[in-house]
Amino acid sequence: MLFEMSISQNLHRYRTPILMACVALGLLAWFARGLWLGPQTPVVSIVQRDFVQTVVASGRIESPHRVELGVQITGTVKAVPVNEGQTVKAGQHLIALEDAELVATVRQAELAVTQAHAKLRQLREVQAPLAEQSMRQAQINQDAATRALQRTQELFDKGFIGQAALDESVRSEQVMRSQLKITQQQWSSARAGGSDLAVAEAALSQAQAGAELAKARLAYAKVQAPVAGTLIARNVEPGDAVQPGKVLMVLSPEGETQLVVQIDEKHLNLLQLGQSASVSTDAYPDQRFHAELVYINPGVDAQRGSVEVKLRVPQPPSYLRQDMTVSVDIEVAQRNQAVLVPTEAVHDMESRDPWVLKVVNGKAVRTPIRLGLRSQGVSEVLDGLVANDQVLAIASLAVNDKARVRPVSNLVAK
Repeated sequence: MLFEMSISQNLHRYRTPILMACVALGLLAWFARGLWLGPQTPVVSIVQRDFVQTVVASGRIESPHRVELGVQITGTVKAVPVNEGQTVKAGQHLIALEDAELVATVRQAELAVTQAHAKLRQLREVQAPLAEQSMRQAQINQDAATRALQRTQELFDKGFIGQAALDESVRSEQVMRSQLKITQQQWSSARAGGSDLAVAEAALSQAQAGAELAKARLAYAKVQAPVAGTLIARNVEPGDAVQPGKVLMVLSPEGETQLVVQIDEKHLNLLQLGQSASVSTDAYPDQRFHAELVYINPGVDAQRGSVEVKLRVPQPPSYLRQDMTVSVDIEVAQRNQAVLVPTEAVHDMESRDPWVLKVVNGKAVRTPIRLGLRSQGVSEVLDGLVANDQVLAIASLAVNDKARVRPVSNLVAK
């Protein structure tokens, strides 16, 4: 009994040291296990799936061309019936100038045309017939004078009349002949192909040209939309004094919408006409639409180290606006069932000998790989890894070759 009491007293006395020793042994065993198995290390599993390589860039929406509008005559603005951002139809009035003086000029020119028409009709309907009639009468008179001269000459030859009578008859015949020539010339001038008719026709043409000029100047008093489109700039108000040479409005025509994008020149070898692209705008990031690469600038911008490309939008969404900022993913290549690794897991990515730390039997083993396509943080592995292999997720981790590691998160390459 005394012995049992002694043991109980000893256990009570050394209980605390014993507990502390047990805790120390447990901690030592835990640290020893950690040293043996290695530190906890994030890893990623290699996957195999279809893969598309894209070139990502930003740009803006732009119509193939813009129409700058202004006036062709100096004047005062009477009305501007459209606003900036408004959609207009071809031929719609955009700017109206004060035109009272121009209207009066047109009226005056039209009256000049009417007067020239009347003069031409008078020449054809009155003067030409009168000239023809005068010519015929002169012909009759000349014929009569010729016969009278013949009779006078016969009488003179027979001695019945003197020289004075013969001379008078000769003079009369010459006068009639001269009058006939004058009337012939008048009729010839008045009929088709004559000079008087040509002058009248020229006067009519000149009056018509003056009327067309006056109407053209009157038309300049109204600026119309040459094509349908959207008015993207308006720099004029009623009452402004305007003159030729100043841009008053800018019109973005309807039709094909293009994207103008700057691509880093290092991607130039990947671009080809006809490549497809997925596009989103900063204003509507969740809505994407299709575009097609249609132009690659032959020159490189030395200042920015970029190449300008243009993409056509076959079916532009209704929310697109001129100069909107867009993000473009151009599909430059694709692989079926490609083996993929996150780019951040690859060491010496830009060198000729990239490598990863592959987890093999609890150790991080340096494994050389051969890379193919790259896009959006993922790279294709042509050689060195297969699907379901595990590699250290971040290349910057301070883990030596063949060091023990404990994978802690089985991430999957996306």
